[in-house]
Amino acid sequence: MDHSHMFPGVHPDLIVAGFTIVLAIIQIAWAVIARTNETGMKWNAGPRDTAASPPGVVAGRLARAQANLMETLPLFLGAVALVHLAGKQGDLSIWGTHLFLFARILYLPLYRWGVSGLRTLAWAAALVGLCMTLSALFV
Repeated sequence: MDHSHMFPGVHPDLIVAGFTIVLAIIQIAWAVIARTNETGMKWNAGPRDTAASPPGVVAGRLARAQANLMETLPLFLGAVALVHLAGKQGDLSIWGTHLFLFARILYLPLYRWGVSGLRTLAWAAALVGLCMTLSALFV
């Protein structure tokens, strides 16, 4: 998990945080594309004066997955920032940040395709990664 050869001078936690923001951008785009496929480009690009139909199954799942990441993303980025401001980054924060990102990556397709049990496990793993990252501040 040492990314120093790709990003010299940048701690792996910060690289993972950056890739997590990339994941958030991908989730926003995927949800918007799915919804635009339902409503049409004319409605999406227009003033939206009339209400759109409720989202379909896929667009709804992608929007909920996006909202779920947006709920935890500030906490994750805050934890990474606090750990680095305190100079407490190390193995625990490295493992925690990686677990958070990889679990969130798994969460997205599992939610998209409606895989309930595994999706919940991926969400829980991301929460554990967030807690690991934050706990590095206290050890």
